[in-house]
Amino acid sequence: MAAQTLAEAGEKVLILDGGITGPDYESFQPRESFVRLRKTDPEQHRYLLGDNFESLPGETMGTGAQLTPARNYLIQETKKYLPVSGDDFSAMESLAKGGLGAGWGTGCCVYSEEELVLCGLDPVKMQRAYQLIADRIGISAANDDARPFTAAYLSNTQPPLPDSPLANTLLNRYAKKKPALNSNGFFLGRPALALLTQSKNGRDPAGLRDMDFYDDFEKAAWRPQFTLDQLRKNTNVEYAGGFVVTNFMEEETQIRVNAIRIGDNARKSFYCRKLILAPGVLGTARIVLRSVQVDKNVRLPLLCNPYTYMPCLVPSRLGKNFPDENNGFAQLSLFHNMAGDKTNIAMASLYNYRSLLLFRLMNETPLNFRDGRIMLQYLLPALMIAGIHHPEKYTAGQNLFLEENQHSPTGDRLHVDYPNDREETHAREKMFAAAFRKLGAWPLKTVRPKTGASIHYAGTLPFSENEKALALNLNGRLHGTKNVFVADGSGFSYLPAKGLTFSLMANAHLVAEAARK
Repeated sequence: MAAQTLAEAGEKVLILDGGITGPDYESFQPRESFVRLRKTDPEQHRYLLGDNFESLPGETMGTGAQLTPARNYLIQETKKYLPVSGDDFSAMESLAKGGLGAGWGTGCCVYSEEELVLCGLDPVKMQRAYQLIADRIGISAANDDARPFTAAYLSNTQPPLPDSPLANTLLNRYAKKKPALNSNGFFLGRPALALLTQSKNGRDPAGLRDMDFYDDFEKAAWRPQFTLDQLRKNTNVEYAGGFVVTNFMEEETQIRVNAIRIGDNARKSFYCRKLILAPGVLGTARIVLRSVQVDKNVRLPLLCNPYTYMPCLVPSRLGKNFPDENNGFAQLSLFHNMAGDKTNIAMASLYNYRSLLLFRLMNETPLNFRDGRIMLQYLLPALMIAGIHHPEKYTAGQNLFLEENQHSPTGDRLHVDYPNDREETHAREKMFAAAFRKLGAWPLKTVRPKTGASIHYAGTLPFSENEKALALNLNGRLHGTKNVFVADGSGFSYLPAKGLTFSLMANAHLVAEAARK
């Protein structure tokens, strides 16, 4: 988004990117629905499990365990070039073309004015930027009880997808229990998604084939590589893929950006007048710590949304047919606005489950493999997966730093300390469980992955009006530099529970505008 803003303004832009792409599964994968492919395609194992069975889990369910073969490239080479240590933190980063957005769940939420202020962001500018980004990528949303938390004041949104039977069951139950749920701060509705239901800029509407995690045939779900491919057609945009930026050096009339090439580790330098960093919070932390003169033992703060997921059973859906037409993205969003506080909002995304295949659930069942497989087949139409995110503010002990590592091509690795035992989040999860039961969905268990599993990171270089080391000006400029800007979530001083990708894109646009000025 930052590059698009600069390119549209006529600036000369060079994009440095990891640039890794995966096998071209779409070249041999038929453009059919999940149901039809499962019933008719003898080659389905190639794209459902992978030619090398790369989607089958190991002994432990680590980072990226839910990635399908077509998305597995998102985490290739990250252990080598972006190593992270820390017993209580499981990081997910990407060196893929366009970054982690290639696997984004497309959920879009605007932050409230109160949340924006806590983050250190200008509400007026951000609201303008939200609309601009929405017009670029296309967002579908409904006018229901979730709208104030998702698309709120956005205009020109497309209609939502048709409700799935599971969503329809929960919405009907919500209508009956609405007074009780609302009085407890719970509001249910359709999610706002960067998913087209009408054609836009050469992209087709969602085909409801339930292959959202395997292909992008329709280009209905916005992916950063779509914008990247369009930008590369411009004469004022250059692209250099296959590089990991290590550090920068601000010189008198230019900035030197040093990088290593993925594969042979050859070193190369690039030069620019202004540098905008947006590799993600953890990547920016590495680059900045290597580039500025600070104590080697310095620690940066870190924010990461606590995350829990609850598989639930909806008994009224037992024995029902699973529809052929379906989408794999969130079906509904349940928000908890505690005591009407517009900053302390938690969010649960509700999913049905089919196309990611039953083997990914087998470890979560209390039965042996044979019986568990049979049971899950019959439970599938009644299964709901709730992913719960909590808001996060900084507390002592949440930090990261660079430590020496002779096995890394960069000679270091990122170490993260992040405690993960929160009584307040556990108490709130019990409230969500009670709300699910009111909706007719019965929680089967509570699964708490390692911290970092939310993949929502922020706050390492907090915004500051005063010039000080390892902080950002309100316009995104790195204090202590003249022309280095940060366009990811590094400056956010607070991390709402709502998905942050939409806000990252809006902020990146504003930082690019500021860099131009």
